[in-house]
Amino acid sequence: MRKKDFEKEQRVKEAVIKLILEEGFEGASISKIARAAGVSPATVYIYYDNKEQMLSSIYREYANSTYEYLMDRIRADMDGRQLVSSLVRGYYSYITDNSEIYRFVEQCSHCPTLSAQEYNDVCCAFDFFDCMKDRGVLRRYSNESLAAIIFSPVKAISTEYPAGGRRAEDLLDELIQIVSEAILL
Repeated sequence: MRKKDFEKEQRVKEAVIKLILEEGFEGASISKIARAAGVSPATVYIYYDNKEQMLSSIYREYANSTYEYLMDRIRADMDGRQLVSSLVRGYYSYITDNSEIYRFVEQCSHCPTLSAQEYNDVCCAFDFFDCMKDRGVLRRYSNESLAAIIFSPVKAISTEYPAGGRRAEDLLDELIQIVSEAILL
């Protein structure tokens, strides 16, 4: 059995993202992915059993990386407004700094076979929301509503202003104010 090579595995992941974004799920065959990664199709199978498992694994990895990125910005001593600001600004930064990964995760989240697995990843964020509710920071709204209120407007701002700038900063400031008033105790 051949040994796994981190660089080759990373090239495969990058090829998957590129091809999914350019050609969609159907257009991204194992042979095309291997060719784009500069490896043989047999090499792809060292890392993944099949295309579905590959997409699922890469999707989960990058969906989790978003959550980890946001949680790394949270400190225990933050008040509610600082928490909201960190989540909003952090998500905007993640989207704009990792636009291909973000678009890949978004596309996968709309695929029924992959998005069914998304709930487990979202549960981590929901656990965080529950903790903040228990600490008396967040109102006891549903976790789904909290996620929508916090993150959906950030997606819209990042789509309209992907390069940042003064207008993006003003909109993020306004969003932080609106979200804080809506969800904080």
